[in-house]
Amino acid sequence: MDRAQKENVVEELGQIFESSGVVVVSRYEGMTVAEMQDLRGRMRAAGGSVRVAKNRLAKIALQGKPAESVAEYLTGMTVLAYSEDPVAAAKVVDEYAKDNQKLVVLGGTMAGEALDTAGVSRVAKLPSREELVAQIASCIGAPGSNVAGAIGAPASDIASILSTIEERAEAA
Repeated sequence: MDRAQKENVVEELGQIFESSGVVVVSRYEGMTVAEMQDLRGRMRAAGGSVRVAKNRLAKIALQGKPAESVAEYLTGMTVLAYSEDPVAAAKVVDEYAKDNQKLVVLGGTMAGEALDTAGVSRVAKLPSREELVAQIASCIGAPGSNVAGAIGAPASDIASILSTIEERAEAA
């Protein structure tokens, strides 16, 4: 890899650390190609990506960034999992690490803050962006539904009373 390629990689990694909602650093020693492809597929399905990069170049990319302390995790065979959604990458890696003991979560960064292994696990337990949007939508819709039910209830009651009176009149 020549100097220009290395500079491009450093720039790309810098963009990953700056623009991603979360970046998870994991050790993948002993994983097969099929296992790594499985991880990449799961990450892609969740809207994230997986990147294997030279630790030295990743450390250079981290210099001057708010999460520069994450550089301490960049030793050995490491892989970066990242996503714009602040929870997606952490969820996928955390679930995958439970299934595959060869993937070990070391730490990561979220919104410029460094996370340790426990921090990544806590982030993974948070609801995703889509789940939060659904919860908010249901909270916003619930009062309207209740109002509509309250407005419609008297009319429904009157209709059932009239129906009962009519049935009694026909029976008599």
